[in-house]
Amino acid sequence: MTYTFLWYLPNTIEPGHRGDDTVAGYGTLDHSVDLARTAERHGWEGALIGTGWGRPDTFTVATAIAARTSTFRPLTAIRPGYWQPAHFASAAATLDHLIGGRLLVNIVSGRDDLAAYGDVEGDQAQRYARTREFMRLTRRLWTEENVTYTGEHFQVTGSTVVPRPYARGPRLYFGGASAAAERVAATEADVQLFWGEPLDGIAERVDRLRGLARDLDRDLPPLEFGLRITTLVRDTTEQAWHDAEAKVAEMARRNGTDLLRRSAVGQQRLLDLADRGDVLDTCLYTAPGRHGGGGAGTTWLVGSADDVAAALRRYADLGISHFVLSDTPYLRETARVGDALIGRLRSPAGLSESAPRG
Repeated sequence: MTYTFLWYLPNTIEPGHRGDDTVAGYGTLDHSVDLARTAERHGWEGALIGTGWGRPDTFTVATAIAARTSTFRPLTAIRPGYWQPAHFASAAATLDHLIGGRLLVNIVSGRDDLAAYGDVEGDQAQRYARTREFMRLTRRLWTEENVTYTGEHFQVTGSTVVPRPYARGPRLYFGGASAAAERVAATEADVQLFWGEPLDGIAERVDRLRGLARDLDRDLPPLEFGLRITTLVRDTTEQAWHDAEAKVAEMARRNGTDLLRRSAVGQQRLLDLADRGDVLDTCLYTAPGRHGGGGAGTTWLVGSADDVAAALRRYADLGISHFVLSDTPYLRETARVGDALIGRLRSPAGLSESAPRG
């Protein structure tokens, strides 16, 4: 099995994202490129770059960073509705062609300020039906010529994308925990990303998605699975937990308690974990979610490099082969976590011996 190790690049104008301490130069291209080049130097294949209205345009940021790096792979988050399929397929194929096949794409269907860019908010079923159609049509545009398609949400006539992307086009990552989202992942995604749930929850979802892929007659290569989570790594277990508890205490002082009760199924699954205890499995810390940690910051893997590497091996045993990790301050932790973890996980005694071959 091949494993992919990605980091995370903040894509905001205002400093302070998840406690990051960088102020000078924050939000500039030089700062973002510095983060990406640091990731290159310390073992990361690339990084996730987030999206959302009111933030810098993610595709523009990814293009600029890719042009100033050599191996860095931008996992570029995009939203159907913000993009039309043919427009996106052409832009992505062009970038992938120019940077030698390094582009990765994360398809996002969650809520956003859609009215601000002229989109229309539908219910969950409509949003995911549109996403499924978007992903299927995008793949056709990358691999076929003179595509004509009329669907419920999109249409094209005689459409050919030039230039062509590398191979069959960038890999499509996707997230979502609702039943509607899982049906999209099972049929259209290359990689399903999970947030930091305990091992039993991940095992249940992997099994369900594999079953859905069979039941829905998936016609793509087998679905792969990824983990998007915060990793707080220190030289010793004791130091890691001291720092983790101090960070959460500061979050509580600044933000209060029980801030994040959200309608998204995946986010609510993470928040509900705190009812099972502050620490699950060996080192999955749930307390951050009670004090303002959202998304990948809701739960953290905490410990020494050996502790966190062992936890990631257990996820690999369940079929996880893509790891998207992060911690703040971003610049320091890009180097620290890369140096501490990636060598351990890529060594002969790393994930390859622990996880099943695929």
